[in-house]
Amino acid sequence: MKKVTILVDAQNIYYTTKQAYNCSFDYNEFWAMATAGREVFKAIAYSCHRGDQKQHEFQNILRAIGFEVKLKPYIQRIDGSAKCDWDVGITIDAMECAAQTDVLVLVTGDGDFDLLADKIKNNYHTEVEIYGVPQLTAASLVRAATKFIPIEKQLLLNKRKR
Repeated sequence: MKKVTILVDAQNIYYTTKQAYNCSFDYNEFWAMATAGREVFKAIAYSCHRGDQKQHEFQNILRAIGFEVKLKPYIQRIDGSAKCDWDVGITIDAMECAAQTDVLVLVTGDGDFDLLADKIKNNYHTEVEIYGVPQLTAASLVRAATKFIPIEKQLLLNKRKR
């Protein structure tokens, strides 16, 4: 049985599924798909801490599924922009797990991770699966993946209503 590490850029997936489909990502369906016939080595969801009840409930759902949840404070800048960037944290965790796992699953569309995917494939001979919204996932990330799994109807909540 292959060992799998799952790393989810929750903010990226939240916004890309909302933008593309006006739906939310189905974490339960994703978990079933990504872990089928595999042993979970580590599963981490990276999110922002805003201090609101809805966000806290979402994080508890992720924990109940099997994810460790890592949080960073949500920073609202004076100019109105916001920041909650987990790229470095995700990269560090991916590099730490790469030698101990057979498959690294990255759930993001962020093209910044293309270098990470290449490095993990080439240096550790670990498969890299990318789950992302097709029209909002960087082409360089899709190319860098061993396998790209599009986030479409099966991985969306409220998919039966569409």
